[in-house]
Amino acid sequence: MLWKEKYADRICSAAEAVSHIKSGDRVAVAHACSEPVILTDAMVEIAERMDWKDVEIVHMVAMGKAGYCEPDMAKHFRHNGLFLGGSTRKAIAEGRGDFTPVYFSETPKLFRTELHPDVVLLQVSEPDEHGYCSLGVSCDYTKACAETADLKIAQVNANMPRVHGDNFIHISRLDYIIAENTPLIELPPPVVGEVQKKIGENIASLVEDRDCLQLGIGAIPDAVLLFLKGKKDLGIHSEMFSDGVVELIEAGVITNRYKQIDKGQCVATFLMGTDRLYRFVDDNPAVKLMPVDVVNDPRVICRNDNVVSINSCVEVDLMGQVASESVGLKQISGVGGQVDFVRGANMSKGGRTIMAMPAAAAGGTISKIVPLLTEGAAVTTPRCDVDYVVTEYGIAKLHGKTLRERARRLIGIAAPEFRDMLEEEYRKRFLVS
Repeated sequence: MLWKEKYADRICSAAEAVSHIKSGDRVAVAHACSEPVILTDAMVEIAERMDWKDVEIVHMVAMGKAGYCEPDMAKHFRHNGLFLGGSTRKAIAEGRGDFTPVYFSETPKLFRTELHPDVVLLQVSEPDEHGYCSLGVSCDYTKACAETADLKIAQVNANMPRVHGDNFIHISRLDYIIAENTPLIELPPPVVGEVQKKIGENIASLVEDRDCLQLGIGAIPDAVLLFLKGKKDLGIHSEMFSDGVVELIEAGVITNRYKQIDKGQCVATFLMGTDRLYRFVDDNPAVKLMPVDVVNDPRVICRNDNVVSINSCVEVDLMGQVASESVGLKQISGVGGQVDFVRGANMSKGGRTIMAMPAAAAGGTISKIVPLLTEGAAVTTPRCDVDYVVTEYGIAKLHGKTLRERARRLIGIAAPEFRDMLEEEYRKRFLVS
């Protein structure tokens, strides 16, 4: 039990722990709902006193306040986002931060090489009898940062679930420990409207018994889950999942019985949801979190048969090119794991990939099926990788179809008020009299 002595010796306050950050350091922050808000907030609170300069903050989804992105913090911090959200977009748009494009599966490699962190801020479970803490609800790139950072600062939180998998760090690896039990960040279920329900119903019609699902987060994936209650023996191999999956497990719809790898287990790399999800995954051997360079590796994904990848997007052009992370030149999110799973599902025996979106945006004034992607928009998923596109108006199968056939099918699932415009573009493009 020598680890208990080390544990006691390393306990300090959040302010004292983060005071060991130095000007010019690169600080990696644990992902999503594992973000140790007590540490990021303390870092912002003492920044003026520490007179830090050029501290780089690197992470993907920020679920806290991201106070380091505020204008008055620009003299201390610069944010480097691998994925943007509501609390970080403005800093990048206004030049106080940067965005680094990267596939989610490649983030551990990035942190081991070009973005090696000087400091990592973690949030972990209480240690078990052997001194091992679980990284909780985010393994993803967090595990790589916990292994490679020069300085490791962790909040040990009794509210963090002990989640199985390659998801542990020994207490002896932590340099400074903040023992404080705070509520975990929760992500409430989204409001699922009638449009999302119709999209979910259309997607569910493409799902068969014994399929292995990858689901994103948001109203559309949650809507899909509403229409899967009649299916049998579904599996989960997904970069993340939320509360809706728990409901289908408890209903006996998701069993993971027929997966080719990780039979009987839901596999993911991070989790986002409510306390219901966190209680379900705590010490549950049916749930396994692994680093993202394993979970999102297309070569691993395709080892399961009948993988169905379900992702949302911003717009699709008449060739089938998909933009999911930017509106023109405005970066709004990131590529995340979309391409990882599209390619893995396409390689899977019997696999299918689905891009889903409402047919129109901005109160029905903008078509999301467009002649050309908005100028400056990044192509997230190339046209050669796209299989199905789904809106509330139907399903367009694109894979293996000519450009002419693709355009016709996409016009057929566009919002009716935009079809004349798209038809005109079709006639010009394909010289139809």
